[in-house]
Amino acid sequence: MLKDNKIIKFYEQVKQEAYKVVWPNKKELITSTSIIVVAVLICSVICMILDYGIHGLVRILLNIGK
Repeated sequence: MLKDNKIIKFYEQVKQEAYKVVWPNKKELITSTSIIVVAVLICSVICMILDYGIHGLVRILLNIGK
């Protein structure tokens, strides 16, 4: 009776699929993590430069009106 329950079947299938997962080895994990960290740092620097640029432009535009 419990085997016919859809929830039980779902969790059994999840368990079966979890056994099929191939985890990265240490070298792959370190490489991919470092790539992500570098990409985030580059994007952060670009956003910071754009933010300072827009801030300066707005200050210039607001000072013209005075």
